[in-house]
Amino acid sequence: MAELVYRPVVGLAKTMFKVWDLKIDCQGSENIPRTGGAVLVSNHISYLDFIFNGLAALPQKRLVRFMAKESVFRHKVSGPLMRGMKHIPVDREQGETAYAHALASLRAGEIVGVFPEATISQSFTLKGFKSGAARLAQEAGVPLVPMALWGTQRLWTKGQPRNFKRSHTPVTMRVGEALEASREQYAGAITRRLRERVQELLDAAQRAYPARPRGAEDSWWLPAHLGGTAPTNEQLRAAEAH
Repeated sequence: MAELVYRPVVGLAKTMFKVWDLKIDCQGSENIPRTGGAVLVSNHISYLDFIFNGLAALPQKRLVRFMAKESVFRHKVSGPLMRGMKHIPVDREQGETAYAHALASLRAGEIVGVFPEATISQSFTLKGFKSGAARLAQEAGVPLVPMALWGTQRLWTKGQPRNFKRSHTPVTMRVGEALEASREQYAGAITRRLRERVQELLDAAQRAYPARPRGAEDSWWLPAHLGGTAPTNEQLRAAEAH
């Protein structure tokens, strides 16, 4: 079926990346299957993550159908685009509908993109993973493809102003080897192994990242354990409780 919306949007995104002069470093795209279904699993640090995750699949000539909040599909601008690109709306009160939609897409040979942390991590470290990605892969009989990205939080993330100017910002992406998710395995064990693999890829992306904060005021995008001023998960939980 012709992709009347997805491919033009990809072309627009590539043009904008050139205008912003982003320094994109992507390794491991060959680990994304050229054919058949797969669940692409990534960390989540920016509102733009799904665009970069999708970019990593392009060398394999694959388009990714992302699971995203249902509210995005109601927006007058993003809604028609999301529907046209055949992304999957997630209503948290009716999660079984989104699950069934994603499962059907996988069985039809599509790649489905999932952020198992569910929301953007404001600490820029990995939060707990929900088991939905593992269960989808098990039931559809498809592999899980782990991925990590770094630097996208400097463009647009929760609680920070957007940076859509010509910034030369580096974005580093690492895609790992696929993990099998057999029905005989416990979904929780698969999820733990998946999170460990994404953490390894995130560590590798951070080590390879060519930029460092220019000063204390610019260290907001770096996690505390790397010397930055981003809040820790403990601090965020305490603030929410307060």
